Amino acid sequence: MLQVNAINQYYGGSHILRDVSFNAPIGECSVVLGRNGVGKTTLLKCLMGILPIKSGQIFLNDKDISKLTPEQRVREGLAYVPQGRDIFSTLTVEENILIGMAKFSQRKASKVPNHVYEIFPVLDEMKHRRGGDLSGGQQQQLAIARALVSEPTVLILDEPTEGIQPSIIKDIGRVIQDLGRQGNMAIVLVEQFYEFAEELADNYTVLSRGQVVAQGAGNMMAANNIQELVAI
Repeated sequence: MLQVNAINQYYGGSHILRDVSFNAPIGECSVVLGRNGVGKTTLLKCLMGILPIKSGQIFLNDKDISKLTPEQRVREGLAYVPQGRDIFSTLTVEENILIGMAKFSQRKASKVPNHVYEIFPVLDEMKHRRGGDLSGGQQQQLAIARALVSEPTVLILDEPTEGIQPSIIKDIGRVIQDLGRQGNMAIVLVEQFYEFAEELADNYTVLSRGQVVAQGAGNMMAANNIQELVAI
């Protein structure tokens, strides 16, 4: 389980995250919602150690990882799919995926696991093509595959539906559901597309002005009028 306890972050004199706390249990999709500019991406960067927190604590399976580097957090079991995907456009699909296995031995990191291509068959078909030649939706699948090969305990996704055609959004939704059902991974999903988030959420956290304003079970989002809280 990932536990976030009262973390704070600032940009200059602006208080961006204000005592943010939530849990992401193994086997569940924990959705973080909020309007643009409320601190969602900042929160994920703090979870990964890309931004240091000013106060509070982050625990992974009861171990305090608050002061670990991003590389150390990956070794502990975090994996991050950033907004915008950040794939390496001049490398092949296969080379992009293998980069995600850097924490393993050279022998293990020399071959893409077959199950990744089973999850995303299009990547198998295109494994020798350059990442920059893929469509936006295919690049998103590649970014998720690159994260999955690190065998994470926690998979962190920042707006995976952004700029993607509806058919691939459905494919990505099915993958996230399947990963959650396997019961060996916690998923933290930041998402602007409310319907997508509601369909996947086992639990939710809503941010406004950098602080938590609502939390609960995913199946209560409609009853609690969460869509009105996050509407742009």
